[in-house]
Amino acid sequence: MALIETVRAERLEKIARLKDAGMDSYPARTGRTHTVGEFLENHETLEENSEQIVLAGRIMSLREHGGSLFVDIFDGTKGQCFLQRDKLGESSYDLFINTIDAGDVVEFAGSAFKTKRGQPSLGVSGWRILAKSLRPLPDEWYGIKDEDERYRKRYLDILLSKDLVGRIRRRSKFWNVIRSYLLERDFIEVETPVLETTTGGAEARPFMTHHNALDIDVYLRISVGELWQKRLIVAGLPKVFEIGRVFRNEGMSAEHAQDYTAMEFYESFKDYEAGKEMIVDLYRTIADKIYGTRIFSVRDFAIDLDKEWKNYDFCALMQEAYGFDPRANDITIENLQQLLEKENISMPEVPEVGRLVDLLWKKIRKGLIGPGFLINVPVYLEPLAKKSAKDPRVVERFQVMIAGSEIGKGFSELNDPVDQAERFKRQQQLREAGDEEAQMPDAEFVEALEYGMPPAFGFGVSERLFSFLEGVSIREGQIFPLMRPR
Repeated sequence: MALIETVRAERLEKIARLKDAGMDSYPARTGRTHTVGEFLENHETLEENSEQIVLAGRIMSLREHGGSLFVDIFDGTKGQCFLQRDKLGESSYDLFINTIDAGDVVEFAGSAFKTKRGQPSLGVSGWRILAKSLRPLPDEWYGIKDEDERYRKRYLDILLSKDLVGRIRRRSKFWNVIRSYLLERDFIEVETPVLETTTGGAEARPFMTHHNALDIDVYLRISVGELWQKRLIVAGLPKVFEIGRVFRNEGMSAEHAQDYTAMEFYESFKDYEAGKEMIVDLYRTIADKIYGTRIFSVRDFAIDLDKEWKNYDFCALMQEAYGFDPRANDITIENLQQLLEKENISMPEVPEVGRLVDLLWKKIRKGLIGPGFLINVPVYLEPLAKKSAKDPRVVERFQVMIAGSEIGKGFSELNDPVDQAERFKRQQQLREAGDEEAQMPDAEFVEALEYGMPPAFGFGVSERLFSFLEGVSIREGQIFPLMRPR
């Protein structure tokens, strides 16, 4: 820290020198005529025409050779500028040498030429500082190695890492591929409330805040407007979707973040069986357009999205692993607790059949490679999906299984208001028993269903899919992950 303060003091003195020379260290405007990328792409023509060019960028390195200086600048693309004392002029050259450091943002005027080694460069005839850096950049070659420091100073991590820049570009493309896919199929992109008086659409502990103007407590949403989007289905909009932030006040892991981006869509007159084909096509489209391959290595699993997707039967897998049918009416908390103890699985704060069954399921899940669909989940595990016509003890829901994790969920939407009210009632009982992740009843949503909602298929996926395809944790896949203040 002492070294940084010494450097900072030295650079403040350099700002004073620049001021004495009549140069503002933080001007508002630049005379840039070309980006570095444009300069390199058109270098031959620019050199032939002897055009005057102005480039601007951050100085990444300086290499002095007698009375000349090679400077690498970066504006998203790296380029080289060449300064010579006899061509630039002694006073201008010396001012540059004595006041400019790696990290400064500088504008260079000059003409295009190639070095003896054939490298396209700018022969500098003038320069002007655009922003003086007061702190030294980390070494460009080694970057920042400490993970905590990388996340706190993500701007430096991005500046020094081509891989991270590439990931940010792919992240943008990821959501735009999904957006384009849906828009091409006549879906309407909508925006639904982020602040809610009742959270819905998922089982999670919400963040709460106070709305001063209305003098009420409100919650940050835990889903991408599921119950709002289904109101739009009631309203007669046949296909809707939203991409936005979701907030869940729960644990952190390689797969879980507290605020993240997700997408949900809803389509009238379609069920979850018809939806499966669409989701396979969507995931393959994402893989093709962003990565140019359908084969990925995720958690040491070889995942091939091109092969036929399996169906994994939840009840059959549970019966095979633990010897009981999760649809049965005689399941007891005591028996489930014994199984959890046997499997060395920690008990939840509120022992309830659904929570205990889900914990047992998560152990099985880790071994499912996929890609595939988890189906036949008991009704008590999904309060918003329609019951199966073949077996009313399970719901018409699937979860996309990839590399031992759930990477997307879709179901035939529950549109029976009486059934929905009963399931909300059950969730309220769980909340009263102390389960903060149980869903809140939404009487206004039930009222909307009473006006009649057509059969519909709904699906949601979060940025967990992106992090899996990238082969990184969800925090590493985010641009600015949340950090505890120092």
